[in-house]
Amino acid sequence: MQLVFATNNHNKLKEVQALVPKHIKLLSLADILCIEDVPETQSTIEGNAIQKAEYIKANYGYDCFADDTGLEVEALNGEPGVFSARYAGPQRNAEANMSKLLSELDNKTTRRAQFKTVIALHLNGKLETFIGICKGEITRERQGEKGFGYDPIFKAEGYDKTFAEISLEEKNKIGHRGKAVQQLIQFLKNQESH
Repeated sequence: MQLVFATNNHNKLKEVQALVPKHIKLLSLADILCIEDVPETQSTIEGNAIQKAEYIKANYGYDCFADDTGLEVEALNGEPGVFSARYAGPQRNAEANMSKLLSELDNKTTRRAQFKTVIALHLNGKLETFIGICKGEITRERQGEKGFGYDPIFKAEGYDKTFAEISLEEKNKIGHRGKAVQQLIQFLKNQESH
């Protein structure tokens, strides 16, 4: 079985490839020669994931899945949410995004937050969605060198280290994307056994 993972983010591709059963071949957007920006114009994380999967299916014909992830911060009414990648502007700069978030939280008492990933799967003409959530809090400063995005300032519940300080294996076990991907994999396994 081969599936397109509608992403240009090599970090995401690596994270997901590590979780998917070996017999499922993951193709990236580059592999199917999709070089245009896949639209993400919806107002919700779910909407963006579905829009991306439908775009690839409609324009390239492949069975595929797409994900969208947002960091939802309680004290900021769920921001940055759907705008997580572009929080500090269209250049998608992780450092600028973290700086903006930390300054927005300066005078807030609660730092509770959650990462939310939605995966939309287009398979055999049907659309399925899977949701993974990881609750935690925003730290006061960056910690760790691993990971990407907001990982250096996000600490999962029950952990004293940020996502940027733990291994990829550990992050995949407890993280939002890992949880959504596990549901996706379970679904694919069930499909195969029918």
